[in-house]
Amino acid sequence: MENLDLTPQPRARRPRPKVVTLSDAAAERVREIMSRAERPYAGLRVGVKNGGCAGQEYVLEYAETANPLDEVVEDKGVTILVDPKAVLFLIGTEIDYEVTRLSAKFVFRNPNETDACGCGESVTITPVKLD
Repeated sequence: MENLDLTPQPRARRPRPKVVTLSDAAAERVREIMSRAERPYAGLRVGVKNGGCAGQEYVLEYAETANPLDEVVEDKGVTILVDPKAVLFLIGTEIDYEVTRLSAKFVFRNPNETDACGCGESVTITPVKLD
């Protein structure tokens, strides 16, 4: 009888989905903004904060450095640093950049949003429940 190796072999981990992604328009706009910045930045920090009439607001800002617990996402040549407190609120979100006759702005398409205020500045987000 052959010797059978019954030692458990580690399974290859499947790649985790990105917390957020960028549309082509958003990636192009972020690259353009970063190229004009007065100094180099580590990336674009994305988060959620309490505020507004619906309860929460999205936050975008330059990130000088990555924090140790940031979720780092590379998408279309852009480094996105997601605040660890915002990860469960942002899973599956696409950030787009829209230009209309009256405005130009980043837009969050978040499947976790359950409500938004009339002015569009704040949202209600239910965090993803992990099993």
